[in-house]
Amino acid sequence: MVKTVSCPHCGKSVPWTPDSRWRPFCSERCRLIDLGDWLEERHRLGETLDTAPDPAPREDEVAQVRH
Repeated sequence: MVKTVSCPHCGKSVPWTPDSRWRPFCSERCRLIDLGDWLEERHRLGETLDTAPDPAPREDEVAQVRH
C-alpha cells in the first residue's frame, strides 16, 4: 500500500513515492505558490517554547574558565 499525504497548498492527495516529483506538493504550481508565500513572509516559524534560562554555572566551572 502506497502512503499518501495531502498537498500543503490545495489538499489534494499525493502518493509518497519517488515518482511524485513535487512531493509533498501535488504540482509545481502548488510548490511555487507556497515558495512565494514564504518569500512574501506570509508563513513564519513558530517561537521556541523553551524559554527557561540556562542554569547558572557552578563555582568549579567558573574557576576552570578563569585559569
